[in-house]
Amino acid sequence: MQDCAAENTIAALRRFNRFYTGLIGALDDRFLGCDVTLPEARLLYEIASQEPATASAIQAALGMDAGYVSRIVARFEKRGWIIRARGADARARVIRLTEAGRSAFASVDGRQRGAVADLVGGLDPVQQADLAEALARVRLLLRPESMPGFAIRPFRTGDMGLIAARQSKLYAESHGWGRGLEIVEGESTTNFLRGFKPGREQCWVAEIDGVMAGSVLLTDEGDGIARLRLLYVEPFARCRGIGDALVATCVGFARVTGYARLDLWTHTALAAARRLYARHGFTCIETATHTTFGTPVEGETWRLDLRGPAQAPDRAA
Repeated sequence: MQDCAAENTIAALRRFNRFYTGLIGALDDRFLGCDVTLPEARLLYEIASQEPATASAIQAALGMDAGYVSRIVARFEKRGWIIRARGADARARVIRLTEAGRSAFASVDGRQRGAVADLVGGLDPVQQADLAEALARVRLLLRPESMPGFAIRPFRTGDMGLIAARQSKLYAESHGWGRGLEIVEGESTTNFLRGFKPGREQCWVAEIDGVMAGSVLLTDEGDGIARLRLLYVEPFARCRGIGDALVATCVGFARVTGYARLDLWTHTALAAARRLYARHGFTCIETATHTTFGTPVEGETWRLDLRGPAQAPDRAA
C-alpha cells in the first residue's frame, strides 16, 4: 500500500513538472521572448537581489553547477550586463549590474510578472488564495526548512471544518481512529461555533505562509473551569515550537480571563502531546479505557491549577 502511494505521488509530481515547464516556457531558447534562457533569467534575478553578489553565493543559492554558473556569468560580462571586481579568486569576486544589466533585468522581471498576472487574472479572490495556499503547501511538504517562521491568529470562518477534517484524517492514518473520532471532532467544533462565548472562549490557528499548521481550542466549562481541546500540529510543521506556542497561548488566555483551572483530555498513546502538557505544568489525574474510537484505548484527564503564579514551561519534563 505504501509503495503504491509513493508511485502515485511520483507520477503526479512528474505530471505537474511537465505541465508547469510547458506552461512557463522553461525549455524555450528565448524565455518569455527575452534574450535569455530560464536559467539565465534565474541567475540574473539572484545577482539583482543579492547585489553585490559573488559567483559562489549565487551558485549556493541556486544549487547550480559551479562551472555552469561561471559560464553564464561570463556571458553576462560579455554582454556588458555586469562588472566584476578584481581579485585572486574568481568565485569571490564581487559582481554588480551595469545600467545595461539593470535594464535587462527590469525587462525580464517585468515580463515574468506580466505572464504570471495573465495566468491568475481569470481567478477570483478565493481561487487566488487557494492557489497561493496550495503553492505554499507544496514547499512545506517538499522543503519544510525553506519556510521557518509561523504565526498564530484567532479562528475565522471555515476553520472549524478544516480542523475537524484534518485531525480526523491524521489520527485515522497514525492510530487507526476512524468514524468514532470523526464524530467527536465534528461535534466538538460544531458545539464550539454554536455556543461561542466571545472573551471567554477562543480557537487559535497556527499558520505558515497562509497554510494551516496546527490549532487549539479553549472552551468555558462553567464554575471557573476551562478546557483545552483539539490540539494538533501538522506533520510538516513539527519540531518548530508550534505546539508549545499554541498551549502557551491557551494557558495565557485562561489566566488573563480569570479561570481557576484548565482541564484537557488526551490519550496514553499520544506521547509527544503528553510531554508537551507536562512541560506546561499539567498533571494527569485520571486514566480510563474507552471504546469511543472503535477499539479500546486509554484516555487521560490532565489538569492545570491556574490560581498560583505563572511558571515558565519545564523543558526537562
